[in-house]
Amino acid sequence: MHFLRLLLITLFFFSCKDIGNKTEPIKYKKEKVIKTSIKVKKKPFLLNDKNAIPFFFEYGKKNTESKVKIITSYGDIEIKLFKNTPYHRSNFIYLIKKNYFNNEYFHRVVKDFIIQGGNSDNKSTSLKRRSIGRYLLPPDTKKGYRHDRGIISMPSSEIENPYKLASPYEFFIVQKSDGAHHLNGNYTPFGRVTKGINVVDVISNLEVDKREWPLDNVRFKIVIVE
Repeated sequence: MHFLRLLLITLFFFSCKDIGNKTEPIKYKKEKVIKTSIKVKKKPFLLNDKNAIPFFFEYGKKNTESKVKIITSYGDIEIKLFKNTPYHRSNFIYLIKKNYFNNEYFHRVVKDFIIQGGNSDNKSTSLKRRSIGRYLLPPDTKKGYRHDRGIISMPSSEIENPYKLASPYEFFIVQKSDGAHHLNGNYTPFGRVTKGINVVDVISNLEVDKREWPLDNVRFKIVIVE
């Protein structure tokens, strides 16, 4: 009896062992890992009242051009920019290189006084400004320059401000034969016409509407000479 019990136990042990050996390991499928990269769009650089001066300070070191040409259908106006009005010179060069002045207008013409350019009601103008930034420049009036005939200067912003902060997108050229010296101290002369003052005279004598806009649009573009 004891022998039979032992035999049954032995048979049970080996049958369990066989069952365990026949069990196959579970195979897991490897999932493909798809790598995705999220591209973060860089925000475009825009000028503002806080970063404009530091930006133009550095920009002027690398962009030292000082001779430009205004091209119109009435002829060309060549201008020498003053290097000791650094922010206004740098700003002007920057806008030229950004193609801001391409196909802009002399939007204000006052006979025997000035011709003024760089502004319009066109959507293209506002879009260009939006892509560059919104900022003003402080006046730089103590460099010894006066508003003589042929001086290029920067008007103050249309926004009322007691410090005559300049509108960076516009400029005017003094046409008056004896200058416009009542402007001295309020606006910043930053260059002088070296060739083409006769073109300024022609434009200043064009017939204008009540807004002082020439009846025949005077488009222009500005290029860098050197």
